[in-house]
Amino acid sequence: MLKANLTFFLIVMIVLVITACSEGANNQATNEGMTAPGDANALALYKKQCLSCHAADLSGKVGPGLQEIGSKLTEQQLIEIIHDGARGMPAFKKMLSAEEIQALSQWLSKNK
Repeated sequence: MLKANLTFFLIVMIVLVITACSEGANNQATNEGMTAPGDANALALYKKQCLSCHAADLSGKVGPGLQEIGSKLTEQQLIEIIHDGARGMPAFKKMLSAEEIQALSQWLSKNK
């Protein structure tokens, strides 16, 4: 009886560990390569300011997709576009600080 209970306990613990590990992997995939606290701040800014036009997965809606924007534009080009706007995109220079624009640009430039 004791051996059966111990076996059951070990199985339950293994299942819990595997479940916890897979949830962590899912969260990391959802956050698109986040590795630093700055990335978390940039993601929060993206969700607040950019998501409605560029989609949660960066695939684009009204605005273009940004999934591989880092291979098309430099970080400086992204800063200029976010700051001044471009082809239908509004300027964010009055809504975001220079630091926020830089954080977003750095984060977006990693999408290659």
